[in-house]
Amino acid sequence: MAAPSSLIALKKPIFLSFSPHNIFNTKPKTLILTTQLKTCSLVYSSSCTSINSSTTQPLVLNNKQEEKEEAEAEVEEVSLGSIWREVQGCNNWEGLLDPMNNHLRSEIIRYGEFAQACYDSFDFDPHSKYCGSCKYHPSDLFSNLDLNLHKGYTITRYLYATSNINLPNFFQRSKLSSIWSQHANWMGYIAVATDEEEVARLGRRDIVIAWRGTVTYLEWIYDLKDILCSANFGDDPSVKIELGFHDLYTKKEDSCKFSSFSAREQVLSEVKRLVEYYGQAGHEISITVTGHSLGAALALVSAYDIAELNLNHIPENNTKVPVTVFSFSGPRVGNLRFKERCEELDVKVLRVINVHDKVPSVPGIFANEKFQFQKYIEEATSFPWSYAHVGTELALDHKKSPFLKPTKDLGCAHNLEALLHLVDGYHGEEEGEEKKFCLVTKRDIALVNKSCDFLKSDYHVPPCWRQDENKGMVKTGDGRWVLPDRPRLEPHRPEDITHHLQKVLGTSNGEPKLLH
Repeated sequence: MAAPSSLIALKKPIFLSFSPHNIFNTKPKTLILTTQLKTCSLVYSSSCTSINSSTTQPLVLNNKQEEKEEAEAEVEEVSLGSIWREVQGCNNWEGLLDPMNNHLRSEIIRYGEFAQACYDSFDFDPHSKYCGSCKYHPSDLFSNLDLNLHKGYTITRYLYATSNINLPNFFQRSKLSSIWSQHANWMGYIAVATDEEEVARLGRRDIVIAWRGTVTYLEWIYDLKDILCSANFGDDPSVKIELGFHDLYTKKEDSCKFSSFSAREQVLSEVKRLVEYYGQAGHEISITVTGHSLGAALALVSAYDIAELNLNHIPENNTKVPVTVFSFSGPRVGNLRFKERCEELDVKVLRVINVHDKVPSVPGIFANEKFQFQKYIEEATSFPWSYAHVGTELALDHKKSPFLKPTKDLGCAHNLEALLHLVDGYHGEEEGEEKKFCLVTKRDIALVNKSCDFLKSDYHVPPCWRQDENKGMVKTGDGRWVLPDRPRLEPHRPEDITHHLQKVLGTSNGEPKLLH
């Protein structure tokens, strides 16, 4: 169909016939590739906004829009390595969110995939003796999940937490008697960029801390008591965080070799080791913490802790390593003083949320950052249920995506893969309205339905489709089906953690000071 005379097509378009997924039976969609967009090579045509349309029209722009696109294309030719500090939030992402900078878009999705890897590799099966652990060895986690973007990273430590705390709906336990651990749950990992090509692309040596959240929707929220307690990570007792998050981060179980050190001790010792090692070698370093849902809460707590203890300081050249949190669908974590202290420490936080998700609205329903007199009630009345979000918010609306169906399922609104899909199609706002949803990267829309039922039926993607083949069972040479043993999980090396904790916290009678 010819475009109206008042409109002109993008310069040098290349038309391709493309099916969003090889299992779809829908008609091919028309895409336009433009040679001007170096880092944003793929956009859906207007047919992506009308799935049932019987005709496909190329995306066309008027003169003003075309000039704007050309200007944005020139900006996008700048390499990520040359603007990485801005992408990590040194200016609180000013000018990068509206319109969405494509380097930032790719980085948000990439760090979201680091968090998603925690879900995809976690054993939720209560009938497995490995329930509550990671399915894969650290050396091959990314390759088993086919995460090509992360092949430049090496996992240096798995993180565990004791399940003996008051968050019963968060932890997964096996129904079997003989299991890998009676007290621990796998919580995530720490990784560092080791591939030199990836380091050059990023512009620095990136240390990533990824925290696991929970696939079950609001059950863990019901466990929260909304009780604030002093963090006790610094000298100010007025800095407070929610008690359940604090316990999950700081509690340990001496009888368990996986959680004999708290998650906090595991994180601080490893960050100290990595910053010391690469800092002494003169590398530029970043610390990026990411997580979804409850994992987003732990990401913020650990980022604050790292900055409060000054672990991001490199004494050799007296520089500060930037600490950034990419938070996905996270709840409020602490009080207003906690928010203020994070800002004083220059912890940068980008909170990505779905406006229809309920988790970011809790705790602190009655007293939060939107309440005019919050500071007064905290300081004058010591109100115990006052919470405040930290950082910059990127609020997305799943109703803007033409790929997603209307649903009242709160789990869909909270789903991480769906949120990354929304990031892919978001372009900012114009005159108070969100711009037309148009996918930018080649991220497969079928990923949305990995653990939920959110895609429109037109795309013929089954709900909750991701599962282990034969639930991990394999056929032996004599024709029997068995569940093979997994590679032995290595517990923490006490001498390694203790050594670096002594450097972080000082010593008392030759032992690290107690972490509260």
